[in-house]
Amino acid sequence: MKLAIDPESGEGTEEAPEDLDRLPRVLVCEDDPKMCELVASVLKPLEAEVVGLTDSQEALDYLERSRVEVVVTDLKMPRVDGLDVLRFAKQQDSSVQVVMITGYGTVESAVEALKSGAYDYIRKPFDNAELYHTVERALEHNRLSMENRRLRAEQRLFGSSALIGQSAGMVAVQRLVDAAAAYDCSVLIGGQSGSGKELVARQIHKQSPRADYAFVAVNCAAIPEDLIESELFGYRRGAFTGADRDKPGLFEAANGGTIFLDEINNASLSLQAKLLRVLQDGAYYAMGDTQPRTTDVRVLAASNRGIPELIEAGHFREDLFYRLKVIEIDVPPLRDRRDDIPLLTQYFLHKYTRKYGKSLKGVTTPVLGALMRYDWPGNVRELENLVQRMVILAEGEKIDTDVLPPELQQPGEVAGKALDYIPPQSLEEVEAYFIKKTLHETEGDRALTAEILGINKSTLWRKIKKYQLEGGAEGGA
Repeated sequence: MKLAIDPESGEGTEEAPEDLDRLPRVLVCEDDPKMCELVASVLKPLEAEVVGLTDSQEALDYLERSRVEVVVTDLKMPRVDGLDVLRFAKQQDSSVQVVMITGYGTVESAVEALKSGAYDYIRKPFDNAELYHTVERALEHNRLSMENRRLRAEQRLFGSSALIGQSAGMVAVQRLVDAAAAYDCSVLIGGQSGSGKELVARQIHKQSPRADYAFVAVNCAAIPEDLIESELFGYRRGAFTGADRDKPGLFEAANGGTIFLDEINNASLSLQAKLLRVLQDGAYYAMGDTQPRTTDVRVLAASNRGIPELIEAGHFREDLFYRLKVIEIDVPPLRDRRDDIPLLTQYFLHKYTRKYGKSLKGVTTPVLGALMRYDWPGNVRELENLVQRMVILAEGEKIDTDVLPPELQQPGEVAGKALDYIPPQSLEEVEAYFIKKTLHETEGDRALTAEILGINKSTLWRKIKKYQLEGGAEGGA
């Protein structure tokens, strides 16, 4: 017998096919048809799909092909008993919770069931309320287990680093960050606007022995030229009109820690000379002061332009350039590390759904395809802003193409470059391509892959079978 109980009507129906947003599923395995129907009817008020099976072998087949959250099984059954069902369910998915029911309850069988991983054990004749609340708790336990698994997967993938990405370019950046953090030297960080230069600087500081001291970020282009020297080095009372008190500078505020000079290519030649002095011996003069001061600060700098060209044009000191570039890190633009787009999208999606209290489950395959095709002139910052926008505008449970901005809804304008990265042409080939690529990026983690793609695990399993991605899926895209 095979029975599905509709949670609203309580009536038996044909088993519903897998869908993307199904209810949690409870499988009742009981060889007595009347008892099976009774257990299913007790559980029908749960917000779950209840499936009843009277053949335990059929229950194993069902567990093999379908995602089940909780199994309620009789202990004594012909051929395959309840302990066999329990062990098989746990082999399929360790998060499945199993509640054992038996009329032959003994301490020994209860202990064996619990040792094998059963969630709980109920003896016949059972109290209906006890059975209902036990399965209800088992469903909640499963939900928490899955949430913890997802969080662990995210932690494993994203780690404690602010640098997200597994592309070859970002692996090289992380390797240089590790080296720079271990040695107290100057670092020059290059890269386009929005590519994450300040994140690189913060990560170096975070991993360095100076991590317990201040990290001070200064954008040299954002402070007027006539003010930046007083901001960096401070001033004495009376140094200029309006200087009615002594004021410490940012180098003093960063003493013991790190100062990050962003867009240093905009610093004047006068300021460059003072910075060179600080880098040489840690000494500087506050404005209006005749006595030098010293500071113990690590200097990290970033430029969004090629400094050698500025040196050739006479706009940047060559000696300062070589002082700064003890270690040089070049952060690649996002278009050169498209492999990281699904991970970054998932990261920002998680960040903004939590911030805005929304329950979006992911992005559709066409949206992910549009994100992969776009050239991202604003780099990671532009992607983050777009994901934030889509999270705000999305009304369904998944982000679809209706909230994409016009420039991403017209792939034909950028298809020439995009197709270099996406060789398949049909919709199914594109879908297979992204599934294979995401499996590769998550090192074969199917749960995380399903999260990133916004589909459930059983749907992912079917598509892997459909596109024959087994075996080679984890090997690379």
